[in-house]
Amino acid sequence: MTPFELRQPGSLTEALALLGGDPSARPLSGGTALMLMMKAGVLRPSRLVSLGRLSLGKIEAGPDGALHIGAMATLRSLEKSAAVARGWPAITKALRTLSNVRVRNVATVGGALAHADPHMENTLKAGEIITQVEVPALGKRSAAYLKCTTRSADDWPAVGVAVSLGDEDRIFVSAAVDRPTRISSSQEIEKLKIDGDLHGSAEYKRQLLRVFVNRAINEARNAGH
Repeated sequence: MTPFELRQPGSLTEALALLGGDPSARPLSGGTALMLMMKAGVLRPSRLVSLGRLSLGKIEAGPDGALHIGAMATLRSLEKSAAVARGWPAITKALRTLSNVRVRNVATVGGALAHADPHMENTLKAGEIITQVEVPALGKRSAAYLKCTTRSADDWPAVGVAVSLGDEDRIFVSAAVDRPTRISSSQEIEKLKIDGDLHGSAEYKRQLLRVFVNRAINEARNAGH
């Protein structure tokens, strides 16, 4: 790992200034992915700007009914949150299948979104920081998330499916495609460009999607009863 400068700003303004002044600077939250990339020589930042001293870890349901998640909240704290379990049980259940508990104890919500592993994406620009994630109130809707792994249960999914049912049904597929993609029904699976990889061929993943989209819809329907 190449030498780097570590800064620990005490305010968001200071953190943004430290990132904006150096194009090779990177923010540091949980560091679970960043450190692996640095050790492998894939990433060689001259400066790491730790966000650990910023007050960005709160998880709470706001007066508008939405869930407000501070970017520095760990995945484990989100998984264990009583507020999340009450209002957004699909999130609690999904987190139990995300990586392993050792990683969830350290990895942060904002860090995971900012890092954007393969088959994920974001619109962050250089020098920008995620400070909070807002999840709308579930209300009378019901939701479910399912993933299929070809190795261990906490491995990266071969396919992932998220479903939200209500006045307008929403179905999203991931992992089998290059980015999270919304489809209107299971019939649209045939039109998707599926990426084959070490987790399975394109046709194998397409068949998994056919199965898991229907399973997720049924699970979401049952959750609403």
